[in-house]
Amino acid sequence: MVKEAIRVYARVKPLGRRQQAGIYSIDDDEKSLSTLEVIVPHDLADGVVNNKRESYKFKFQKIFDQEAKQDVVFDSIAKPVAECVLAGYNGTIFAYGQTGSGKTFTITGGAECYSDRGIIPRTLSYIFDQLQKDSSKVYTTHVSYLEIYNECGYDLLDPRHEASRLEDLPKVTVMEDPDQNIHLKNLSLQQATNEEEALNLLFLGDTNRMIAETPMNQASSRSHCIFTIHISSKEPGSTTIRRSKLHLVDLAGSERVAKTGVGGQLLTEAKYINLSLHYLEQVIIALAEKNRSHIPYRNSMMTSVLRDSLGGNCMTTMIAMLSIDKRNIDESISTCRFAQRVALIKNEAVLNEEVDPRLIIVQLKKEIQELKDELELVTGKQRTSELSQEELLQLDELIETFLEDNDPDSALDVGADMRKIKYCFVHMKELMNYSKISDRKWLSQHTSEEKDTNKEAEELKKMKELLQQRDNEINILVNMLKKEKKRAQDALFQLNAASTGIPCAVPSSAEDYYLSVGENMSLGCQEAFEVFKRDHADSVTTEDSKQLLKQRFAEAKCLGEKLNEVRNKINNLKGKITQRHIQKAALAVSSPSEELNTLDPVEEKLRMQIEEEKKSYRTMFNHLKGLKVEIEHLQLLMGKVKMKLQKDFEVWWSEEARNLQQEKPEMVSSPNTTTVHPQFVKSSQHLSTKSFSETTSVSPNEDPAGKNNSIASNNPTLKTRISPSSSASIPLTGDSQADADILAFIKARQSILQKKGKSCQKMGSHTKISSMLKPK
Repeated sequence: MVKEAIRVYARVKPLGRRQQAGIYSIDDDEKSLSTLEVIVPHDLADGVVNNKRESYKFKFQKIFDQEAKQDVVFDSIAKPVAECVLAGYNGTIFAYGQTGSGKTFTITGGAECYSDRGIIPRTLSYIFDQLQKDSSKVYTTHVSYLEIYNECGYDLLDPRHEASRLEDLPKVTVMEDPDQNIHLKNLSLQQATNEEEALNLLFLGDTNRMIAETPMNQASSRSHCIFTIHISSKEPGSTTIRRSKLHLVDLAGSERVAKTGVGGQLLTEAKYINLSLHYLEQVIIALAEKNRSHIPYRNSMMTSVLRDSLGGNCMTTMIAMLSIDKRNIDESISTCRFAQRVALIKNEAVLNEEVDPRLIIVQLKKEIQELKDELELVTGKQRTSELSQEELLQLDELIETFLEDNDPDSALDVGADMRKIKYCFVHMKELMNYSKISDRKWLSQHTSEEKDTNKEAEELKKMKELLQQRDNEINILVNMLKKEKKRAQDALFQLNAASTGIPCAVPSSAEDYYLSVGENMSLGCQEAFEVFKRDHADSVTTEDSKQLLKQRFAEAKCLGEKLNEVRNKINNLKGKITQRHIQKAALAVSSPSEELNTLDPVEEKLRMQIEEEKKSYRTMFNHLKGLKVEIEHLQLLMGKVKMKLQKDFEVWWSEEARNLQQEKPEMVSSPNTTTVHPQFVKSSQHLSTKSFSETTSVSPNEDPAGKNNSIASNNPTLKTRISPSSSASIPLTGDSQADADILAFIKARQSILQKKGKSCQKMGSHTKISSMLKPK
């Protein structure tokens, strides 16, 4: 049993561009705890007499300042907990702080670059690396991902999560057994045999999380999420099993509604978030008090699930996320006070070992059978039923093992069952009779074989000579086939390179991994998507990731070629050693006086070269393995950015179509005018709400000259350069879907041109619109 207090750390979030830094200082002492001092100077508006505190000091295990990297945070916080979980103890790491303080970035990580991986992916990588190194035990790993949204639990790994509405999904409920152990109903456990499968499950769960944009955070988590890793280990032949679990908790941030000013659904979510964090603080206060008989775990679902992590059988670590800017200094002080109360709680972690019930059942069945046999032997009662097929196979194996054993003291133990004893005697008798018959046949055959020995020797000599001749012919033909095959492959490669004109130095998956978005769109929608993608905030990050992925593919290919060269070199050196052996053997046959056991310096040099090449081969192979893990992670990140870009564009496009529908309630049907069919708006209403920009409407009820004037009036530069021919009415096709796309595209172009502010780009965009809308 390990009894220790909850370890509390603090991390300061880097300030944004428009944020003003508060006054704070960090005192790192290697011998004792680190100290954080926050200074809040008196405000002159409060008057001359002001008794408010100016200085607040808090102690933590360690404090990570704004420049701290993700790998340093993992090594200091998560790595010791992961080692305890591998040893058989339960562990928990949870991040606490106000909204927008960096909790999700610390726990899960960022999607921009590989070095921004958070605690969860780094912990998975470390755990599977340690499991692969330890071959003395058999490990089994499972993963679960729980989301608590508005005090209701949902399984983020449920395959029905994307296809169904949130209300239609089965809710995860908390069940408690008589021993007060918590069980979660409708929460699936997914087995993960390697790091890649576990990361795929993490990516699936993050995709299904509830996030929304708030005034404090662009992508705010609106739910508490608990990612749990279950590990069971067992030594071969042992009856004990170690079971441990690691909770990695990303709590939703508390927020002051008066400061954020949210309403509607965001207000409801904020109420549930603040209520659950209030219940968590009640549990912390109750645990910190001495002689407290009742702990209110059942007040909320989160405290019920984390019962073992708070004052139970677990090694718990807390990360206090602080946003040290003047606007959020009060919330940061509240977070530090909460952390000081958490540091007073002591947990009692116990090694989770239990006996495997299946092995106990097997042992008890064996013991029962032995007791039955002894009882029959004592009472003299014999069985009349026949032996089963399984029992007969076991007896055959025992007899075979007994006959093959050369130990004279070995015994054939089949118990006190007379049926088994009789079967063994009958089987032994059959084997003896068969051996006598086979001996007689062998003697008769041996006499005949001695007569034919001379003839067979001559025939054998002739066959060997013929076989040697055939081997030489086959080797010549094989060498010819290899040369022809190599020529054919070279010719085919040159033909493919000439036809495509692209050197295949990098796989297409690295080059075109990001270009498959927007394949099934209409022509106008595709062109608007290209402009949207170029101006998107993540375009620079995406290009950097593509270049990095391309570079990693090239490095992996170069390493593969080097590995093949080293392998060929090793095989060549081994061939030289074999030739040396053949030469020494031939020399010994020709001159027996030569000693074969003398050391050959040439052979020793070749062996040393082989060892050096093997070392370089292992080094390059480990590097190639690391590149593979990084390439797979980069592909996951690019897939996530790709999905985000497509969703943002669809939300923006549907918003433009909805604005157009509201401004044109009635449209006159004619060959040159058309109505925006409500199906276009309906098809995009399933997307999330997020507006990209404000646009200027084009009303079809106005006269044709008014349309072009409304477009040109927004830009005085365009008004002077538009030719008279472009002032004509915009022709429409008559197809509702195509006309809706044309009108939405015009509005999107106008919105983007208003944001750009460059007259040359405006002229180019208007010319492109006019060329697209010419009647075919």
